[in-house]
Amino acid sequence: MTDTIAAAKAGDETAFAALTGRHRRELHVHCYRMLGSFDEAEDVVQETLLNAWRGLDTFDGGNFRAWLYRIATNACLDAIRKSERRLPSLRSFAEVPWIQPYPDRLLDEIAPPEAEPDALAVARETIELAFLAALQLLPPQQRAVLILRDVLGWRAAETATLLGLSVPAANSALQRGRATLRERLPQQRGEWSAAAPSDEERALVRRLIEAHDSGDFGTLGSLVRDDVRVTMPPEPQCYIGLEHLARLGGIAEEMGEWRSVAVDANRMPAFASYLRRPGDTVFRAFKLDLVRVVEGKAAEFTTFDSHLFPAFGLDAILEG
Repeated sequence: MTDTIAAAKAGDETAFAALTGRHRRELHVHCYRMLGSFDEAEDVVQETLLNAWRGLDTFDGGNFRAWLYRIATNACLDAIRKSERRLPSLRSFAEVPWIQPYPDRLLDEIAPPEAEPDALAVARETIELAFLAALQLLPPQQRAVLILRDVLGWRAAETATLLGLSVPAANSALQRGRATLRERLPQQRGEWSAAAPSDEERALVRRLIEAHDSGDFGTLGSLVRDDVRVTMPPEPQCYIGLEHLARLGGIAEEMGEWRSVAVDANRMPAFASYLRRPGDTVFRAFKLDLVRVVEGKAAEFTTFDSHLFPAFGLDAILEG
């Protein structure tokens, strides 16, 4: 490591890439939690690596990973200030229009053994949409402290140093952040698994796909809760209940023929849908639905456009 750092400081870009490459995905996930947006996190990681390259002479030989996290966190705080976003009340995901999904296939790039320090970096309870959206309620500094302490497991002194705070100030921010999340997150949060969706959840999604693609809204209604919620960030609407779901299903049926495939996002079951409109010969990427499952039924659908299909390894077109 020391030789590689010395080479990078001497201007060796290959050595710098070797130093930073092993941390790039976890930095992206960290920035994603801070910002709630896959695309914005990508921009900030690029900025982080550029700033690290330019400022490599200032690295004093301590913990290189922590040094990168300091640069990334400060870049996120700057991005949040520039965005001038209002803190949502979070009655639904519709109030977080910038929220985007994160493909599990990319999370798996950094999933370490349970014994390793960053095992929580991709644990389900710290990447699900409910947790991610709740983080957006927190003022930026509280958000940073809570992620560093409760998600990444940093010590109070380390967190305070990174953010330029006193230890008491960092602890105070952490307590306020924890209190907000306790009010907003589901009580069963502690029971969430750190693993991928269960076999039961996957089976439910297969049945949802069959009902969705065939237009069988009677079966679809039997697979969801009566108070099912549907949001479509960045649209502001939140639809609640079977009546609204049936109306949305009718609109979908009029649009054309559907074909969907199961995927995983944010450690949640999901499915990607392709649409073949009347007169077209192929199915074209259209939307991605993340499904929150409660007691064996779909309790919430969060629907995104097809913008991130490439990140999921999905094609833009399916042949008919």
